[in-house]
Amino acid sequence: MSNRQRFITMAVALTLVVGAGVIGYATFLMTPQVRAAGSFGAAFTLTDDRGQPITEKALSGHPSLVYFGYTHCPDVCPTTLYDMAGWFKTLGPQADRLKAYFFSVDPERDTPAIMHSYTGNFTDRITGITGDPGEMRKAIKGWRIYAKKVPSPDGGYTMDHTASVLLVDAGGNLSGTIAYQENDDVALQKIRNLLQQN
Repeated sequence: MSNRQRFITMAVALTLVVGAGVIGYATFLMTPQVRAAGSFGAAFTLTDDRGQPITEKALSGHPSLVYFGYTHCPDVCPTTLYDMAGWFKTLGPQADRLKAYFFSVDPERDTPAIMHSYTGNFTDRITGITGDPGEMRKAIKGWRIYAKKVPSPDGGYTMDHTASVLLVDAGGNLSGTIAYQENDDVALQKIRNLLQQN
């Protein structure tokens, strides 16, 4: 084999290797990155804001917005639920398949009736979820939510907690998040992306 033939053979082989690498990298970039099935979520048996049993199966079969907070929250929770109501209004029929869930990190005070009244102040599209504190801890831990009781000077307490809205796909897997008070256009695009995936 001549030097020229060796050079051509090596050039072709190198082109194939580089081409395969480019295709592999492009595929990696186009694949949603928060997709590890089973890495988020947990089995639970809780109660919705109408007093009916609800389990983790409620988060499957449709895309969902999931938020963990509490009704005594002074600002972050009402602001977030107000934002969620606005997203539903803006999306209109696009969001017909989208569900929203508000899990209480303070189930000792947040009864189903209180949750129903609270979410109803914003929209009828958000389902409140409360119930046994032990079961709620399973959900909190499974979704890797930070939640901590903080005593207040008056003898009561507040709750420190994660402020992001979780974007959950139809398979019940975490697909992304919306940060607290994220730009509306960005938040809406994230939700549209979620809806297109499902």
